[in-house]
Amino acid sequence: MENFIEKFKEQFEDPQMLDINHGTIFKDLETWDSLTAFSVQSMIEDEYNIIITSEELKKCNTVNELYQLVISK
Repeated sequence: MENFIEKFKEQFEDPQMLDINHGTIFKDLETWDSLTAFSVQSMIEDEYNIIITSEELKKCNTVNELYQLVISK
């Protein structure tokens, strides 16, 4: 999970300024946008060889929910 959080944080423009943990509601982050969403999808595909659709991503609210989606595939 910690590795996933670090990889997730790296998809943001200024990751050092973010405090992200498993309970973070990532859509509420000021820097969350469609480009970041695409970057997260690409990271998941590259790192875990799993494809997450935009619809699946939209159903997730927290980092943990997204992580659980990844490990369920």
